[in-house]
Amino acid sequence: MKLSVITGAWFENLLSVFSYCTLLILACVNPGQACPVENKHIEMIINGHILTAEVAGNLESHMCGLAFRDDLPADHGMLFAYAKDQVIGFWMKDTFIGLSIAFLDAGGRIVELHDMKPNNSSLRYISKVPVRYALEVKQGWFKKNGIVIGDRVEFDLHAGPKIFLYHSASE
Repeated sequence: MKLSVITGAWFENLLSVFSYCTLLILACVNPGQACPVENKHIEMIINGHILTAEVAGNLESHMCGLAFRDDLPADHGMLFAYAKDQVIGFWMKDTFIGLSIAFLDAGGRIVELHDMKPNNSSLRYISKVPVRYALEVKQGWFKKNGIVIGDRVEFDLHAGPKIFLYHSASE
């Protein structure tokens, strides 16, 4: 009997699939509740406006996002962080809160803004160019605060506890 050692990208992909399936099972068993993922929080500043953001920096956080939540506190959001620039897409399946999304380049500059319809799994919000980050906030927050394409979001992912940046399975 030959015992092989599981290493490298194959194991990482298997672990990602297992994590994804676990989240799907939890979502089905526990509908109506936020995903069981604990994210780190950072402070962000946009045009003088302070925003507290959860950082989705791994596969589980990316899959859950803000799904199954009934509310998002004022001046709070979620930052989706990627290890490299890429075209990224979002949908609003099981997301009950109306959200606005900003796609950001590696320097934190806003390159696109979109309002997303709650609980709609048929629409996709896909960045037109490769980006490094996506920032979701309550719908209308950017407009209310005069934040537009070209504005820079100031934040430091290296402040506080280490935050893992999500690598796609193709890396």
